[in-house]
Amino acid sequence: MSEPTIAVTGVGFAYPDGTVALRDVDLHIHPGERVALLGPNGAGKTSLVLHLNGITLPQTGSVQVSGIPVTAETVGEIRRRVGLVFQDPDDQLFMPTVRRDVAFGPLNLGLDHEAVAGRVAAALAAVEITELADRPPNHLSLGQRRRAAIAGVLAMEPEIMVLDEPTSNLDPATRRELAALLLRLHVTLLVVTHDLPFALEVCERAVIIDHGAIVADGPTRRLLADGVLMAAHRLELPYGMALSGE
Repeated sequence: MSEPTIAVTGVGFAYPDGTVALRDVDLHIHPGERVALLGPNGAGKTSLVLHLNGITLPQTGSVQVSGIPVTAETVGEIRRRVGLVFQDPDDQLFMPTVRRDVAFGPLNLGLDHEAVAGRVAAALAAVEITELADRPPNHLSLGQRRRAAIAGVLAMEPEIMVLDEPTSNLDPATRRELAALLLRLHVTLLVVTHDLPFALEVCERAVIIDHGAIVADGPTRRLLADGVLMAAHRLELPYGMALSGE
């Protein structure tokens, strides 16, 4: 098997008030995988994600990205390799136009303008918003802004893209289009979501975290079909949606 893109080993973390957020977490994600990170509110999903690109550093254990330890000294390189798409695209989009937003990261890598232009064009084409390049982000729909935020991460050519609740507040048609878009991307994905049908559609593997610990890891359909497991960790499929583990 290939070297993991993400290797989390024995990671523990507690906040200053003593709240334990992560307990001896082990997680490996390999190139090309699409993995859903599931769990109830307060389970540790966000705390884990913040460790993956050095926003938070582990108090015990280690995190590696393509064999590089995540430390204060390596955080710049780590953030180039691990792209984080926030739940609210307005937390990422701040330039006057979509084009300039998508170009911001590559320009800060020190790339020349020709290389930046190529990355921007490729990223906009990948999320199918080339025609919106010169529009102000605040004039776009939520779905379009989410695509623009994804394009900004893709322009950095990350090894893994982490999406935090990507379907939040999307209408059904936009949600379906986003799923199709993610399935077309050639990038390793970690999708943090409460949207279990979306996780099933996009991610072949799922990981459930609860009370700061990984409690299940396996094929998404098999985990979602396990009623006892789901109930134990306050996860529910939409009414009327039944799955077999096959």
